Amino acid sequence: MSILLIRHGETALNVARVLQPADTPLSARGIAQSEALARRLAWTDVAAVISSDLPRASRTAHAIAAATGAPLETSALLRERDFGDWRGQPYDGMAVNPLTMLEAPPGGESAAVFARRVARAFEHIVRRRTALGGTLAVVTHGLVIRALLASHLQLPDAAAAPAHLGNTSLSVLDAQPPHRIRVLNCTRHLDAGSHDDVTALSGG
Repeated sequence: MSILLIRHGETALNVARVLQPADTPLSARGIAQSEALARRLAWTDVAAVISSDLPRASRTAHAIAAATGAPLETSALLRERDFGDWRGQPYDGMAVNPLTMLEAPPGGESAAVFARRVARAFEHIVRRRTALGGTLAVVTHGLVIRALLASHLQLPDAAAAPAHLGNTSLSVLDAQPPHRIRVLNCTRHLDAGSHDDVTALSGG
């Protein structure tokens, strides 16, 4: 039994490369991506789904829950890093790189505060999976996944963290330490009509 780590479906602001307000919804293609992923997982042994409570993640998670019949719960611990007053601003026009900066943007989270929250989120995921006794699907955001890859998961031999995390990408990891990744950033469920845009922002 495993943990499935999933990035949410596409939003219009992903494609526009804009730091997203909390209430950003999925685009039409993001909804199609979520449904495609849900069809891929429909015949798996997903026993529960846990998701960020932000709409772009929870809408993706609802599709998976509906297809698998698994119960869905949300957690604010799985939210994207909070960029505070910078949300809604174009990423490419910023004087600093907000996705990698250590300092907190005005009204937002520093990298250290975000890392501590992700660590608590991962502890919660592992406890939930252990209590569940089955496969747990986790729907979250690009920077959360990057933080997990950097500090909490074991990459496959000779693999590096991907430069771009696809919308509705699926990674499969062992439920037990060292939480080795068996599948990384897979979007094979997407077809020509719902393909991932590799130029879109994969965090923020």
